Amino acid sequence: MKKVVLAYSGGLDTSVCIPLLREHYGYDEVVAVMVDVGQPEADIKEAKARAEELSDRHKVIDALDEFVADYIFRLIKANGNYEGYVLGTAIARPLIAKKVVEVANDEKADAVAHGCTGKGNDQLRFDTVFRTSEFDVIAPMRELNLTREEEQKYAQEHGISFETEKRWSVDENIWSRSIEGSELEEPSFIPPEEIYQWTVSVAKAPEAAELIKIGFEQGLPISLNGTKMDGISLIQKLNEIGGKHGIGRTDMIEDRVLGYKARETYEHPAATILLRAHRDLEQLVLTRNELRFKDFADKTWSELVYQGLVMDPLFECLNAFVDKTQERVNGTEYVKLEKGVASVVGRESPDGIYSKDVSFDVKLEQEGAEGFSAYHGFQSRMASKIRTATKKK
Repeated sequence: MKKVVLAYSGGLDTSVCIPLLREHYGYDEVVAVMVDVGQPEADIKEAKARAEELSDRHKVIDALDEFVADYIFRLIKANGNYEGYVLGTAIARPLIAKKVVEVANDEKADAVAHGCTGKGNDQLRFDTVFRTSEFDVIAPMRELNLTREEEQKYAQEHGISFETEKRWSVDENIWSRSIEGSELEEPSFIPPEEIYQWTVSVAKAPEAAELIKIGFEQGLPISLNGTKMDGISLIQKLNEIGGKHGIGRTDMIEDRVLGYKARETYEHPAATILLRAHRDLEQLVLTRNELRFKDFADKTWSELVYQGLVMDPLFECLNAFVDKTQERVNGTEYVKLEKGVASVVGRESPDGIYSKDVSFDVKLEQEGAEGFSAYHGFQSRMASKIRTATKKK
């Protein structure tokens, strides 16, 4: 008996994979695994019902706590952002792949599988984790090079029905919601309001601004408006509040790992607010040298996540550095939410290195600054004089 464990979402791609794994690849048993990282309950319920119908067995794994504590919180500390994308899908894929491998070990399976195509980034994120195991890796959509139309025809032939043909391809977890497909693939197409579910348009956002207060401890958000909250509740609440003010929409041209440019549309109110607040608090408590080096480290961290290389030794090293910098990132951020914009309007920290000596009203001995100023830019001035003299010759 050959057994394969499939990363299952309930969508067309992974649903078609189930009969393909039997008919084309010769597997006798297909175990479908759904990993909950904050998808809508209705989506999980629908996927579970379809898995019951199509697969030999299925499992639903609740990984939301782990997703927030071990993945999203790390992302916040590293200011995770790739070209303006807050890495919502990218940060979730390694965890999903990890859970699939764990099930495959328990099941004593022969292989693991996913429904990614050969054009996107997700294949790399799954494959990198899958290939750290001893299991064969199967990717039917990539290997058989099926078009959407061919998938739909195959699904019909095998009695796999979807009540309504969805115009948009949506991937959602607690951190972000991505919308792709159809006319959105055309860079000049203006997205209709119907694609957005988490955020209202700026035109429909309240006229009155809302001021919120976010507390941080060692780089992590721990409270909202003075009330301590667990990570899941805080993110959910900020998605609700931020979305009401039209905050957290991204429409961008993104450079995929394979080199393609893709038009991507996202919603992420909580991510926008938390990342903006966290970075601002770092500006108050970290030194100029720390900030300069961390900016490079954060960018490298984000690129590794985007590429699915969280197994790379450098990723572990970067996390160690980031964790060290966060020991002093404690304090409170005051954020104004208004008409699609989250603006930091105040901040305070017991670890802030802000000096009141810069105030116009503080009298201090300034003679020492004159000596510093006399030598500041010495080489630049010398080079400028030489250039001027050369031009005159």
